Amino acid sequence: MWWFQQGLSFLPVALVVWSAASFVFSYITAIVLHHVDPLVPYISDTGTIPPERCLFGIMLNVSTFLGMATMYVRYKQVSALSPEKPKILGLNKLGLTLGWMSCFGLCIIANFQKCILYYIHVLGACLTFGVGSIYMLVQTVLSYLMQPELHSKDIFWARLAVFLWSCSSILSMFVSSVVLYSGLYGQNLVQKLHWDPQERGYTPHIISTVSEWSLAFSFLSFFLTYIRDFQKISLRAVVSLQGQTLHESPGSFRAEEQALLIAGSI
Repeated sequence: MWWFQQGLSFLPVALVVWSAASFVFSYITAIVLHHVDPLVPYISDTGTIPPERCLFGIMLNVSTFLGMATMYVRYKQVSALSPEKPKILGLNKLGLTLGWMSCFGLCIIANFQKCILYYIHVLGACLTFGVGSIYMLVQTVLSYLMQPELHSKDIFWARLAVFLWSCSSILSMFVSSVVLYSGLYGQNLVQKLHWDPQERGYTPHIISTVSEWSLAFSFLSFFLTYIRDFQKISLRAVVSLQGQTLHESPGSFRAEEQALLIAGSI
């Protein structure tokens, strides 16, 4: 059995690989068609013009569902490991809520392009990266509370390092973006897809774009830390047959007539 076949470790692996591919493929397409500059464009700029916009949207929508599934499995795992610890269970529920909000933001980014509906796109980015960073913080705190009995110290330090990486990327991107869009370097920069290195504002633009790519890959790196945990978990779906036909109400059958229809690992 390969390492990614153990337990549910394929979920974070699929999330990371698929999401990275969505960035890379749309970037390559945009570069080949000369829609953006090769030197570190905004990730959103590589998904603005067709056909890369279509590819970007479809792939990120899939990433949204993979992210939701991964976060749900993590939630169920923590719940099973700490059934009698209210503090951990409360943080665990908070983490799932924040994680799904972040996934919803990713769906907004995928379907509302930067150059078309800018403010909605920014809202999606705030949900994805802002709320997503709080999700990372909650999971890091959970890792701290669960060590050393359930979590190794190495996992805690790894998640803390990735969380600090994402925070530094957010700070760098925020400051450089505020400077860039302050009005000192012209107007309507949101629609600008091509930059000349000699232009005013090129330096804060590059700092902002590099920070965005760094932030995106810090998120992917955080989910890589789930792989070892997910190798030790599996979920089982149990479906009870409530009746012998699909048009009769469940109450018309006695409890002893209910049969187990499906019980398998997923």
